[in-house]
Amino acid sequence: MSEATIDHGPVTEARDGALVTLVLARPERRNPLALTTMELLTAALRRAGDDPAVRAVVIGAEGPVFSAGHDLREVAAAGPEGHERIFAACAELMMTVHRLPVPVIARVQGLATAAGCQLVAACDLAVASETASFATPGVRIGLFCSTPQVEVVRAVGHTRAMEMLLTGEPIDAATALAWGLVNRVVPAPGLEAAAAALARRVAEAGRATVASGKRAVADTIDLPLDEAYRHASRVMARDAGAPEAREGIDAFLGKRAPVWPGPA
Repeated sequence: MSEATIDHGPVTEARDGALVTLVLARPERRNPLALTTMELLTAALRRAGDDPAVRAVVIGAEGPVFSAGHDLREVAAAGPEGHERIFAACAELMMTVHRLPVPVIARVQGLATAAGCQLVAACDLAVASETASFATPGVRIGLFCSTPQVEVVRAVGHTRAMEMLLTGEPIDAATALAWGLVNRVVPAPGLEAAAAALARRVAEAGRATVASGKRAVADTIDLPLDEAYRHASRVMARDAGAPEAREGIDAFLGKRAPVWPGPA
């Protein structure tokens, strides 16, 4: 059952069963990732992560632009300490997405630039409309997208990321799909339904299983192959005796649907 939407100003938060949807809600400003917005998003993500009944989070936006990235008015007005705080908050937001024990899905309806593109790349999954586009145009204003590149390089690879970073030119949704920045591209009218359907599909898995899996991917992605296998083997050996694994294996062998321990 859908619950009421909570309006936090630049971010709205809604709950529908095991799914939490966070929406950037400043379309008249192109949904900038201002300091307050990033702090609100981080806090909302942490609430979702702390709630054992939540199984997936969707991040979307209102209006024609997903996010234009940092609030350049805020950046221009800030001194050195302000700049440190802004970019530290950005890093904390992205790391919160990675640390969350449930999948985070970007729902991209329009242009995602700079830190907005970074946020999409940080998410575990992304669904984009055919009208979406993606760019890291900082080089054009004398401020290279050094923090966005951390996520974008990992998502699309060095050569493709450098093309985006050095030219500042946007890529369309079809290119983003081909490059691996997004998982699916759908017609604009079906975007919300497609993102919700994907979220509900991944939410069918046990929460502890998904949390362990997200950690394992993050912990092994940059390790040498032999070290990655050693770490992953320890994780699987540990998880094989966990309640969700026991229930899942019993359900499979018994040809029935699993009933995961804990909140539904």
